[in-house]
Amino acid sequence: MSQTIIDPSPISQGNDDDTPLPGHEFAQFSAGCFWVYELVFQRVPGVTHTEVGYSQGIIHDPSHEDVFSGTTGHCAVVRVQYDPKSCSYDSLLDALWTWHSPPTIYFPNGYDKGPQHRSGIYFYTPEQEKVSRESLERKQQETERGKIMIEILPAKKFYRAEECHQQYLSKGVEFGRDQSTDKGCEDPIYVGGGSYV
Repeated sequence: MSQTIIDPSPISQGNDDDTPLPGHEFAQFSAGCFWVYELVFQRVPGVTHTEVGYSQGIIHDPSHEDVFSGTTGHCAVVRVQYDPKSCSYDSLLDALWTWHSPPTIYFPNGYDKGPQHRSGIYFYTPEQEKVSRESLERKQQETERGKIMIEILPAKKFYRAEECHQQYLSKGVEFGRDQSTDKGCEDPIYVGGGSYV
């Protein structure tokens, strides 16, 4: 099986230059299916907005088809806007680790395979980077499954995904059931086929 090599040279993608609401901050995560992780972060108290999209790649304004071809270097991400007075960055990382079974060198990550589904924490500030690395170190000490395979990099340009992907699970589009976005909700997340996460 051949592996696609992503050459990052064609178009340099700068940092995400969008601006959150005054008094708010952005965070960006990739952890497999962005539909699931958007719902996870919608439930975190202090999160004021979420959107799914594509980041970390080499072309401008990619489509879903471009990204899922596995050739653009992008990954499917959730961008979270949160109020740091009521939601710490640590609490976002806790939500990530609680719901995400991070892939290791011994256990790859389920059905969501390919570079577009790689695991990543994409930071906007030096403080977010520091907290992310400390959190990963703690999580690594807890696991007995091998080295956690997750990248921690600066957040690059965010491209909002098509509208049909936004708040997908909370709208109940595919599975005929809308799912709670209530803050603090711990209901299992239905992902179809009788499966919950």
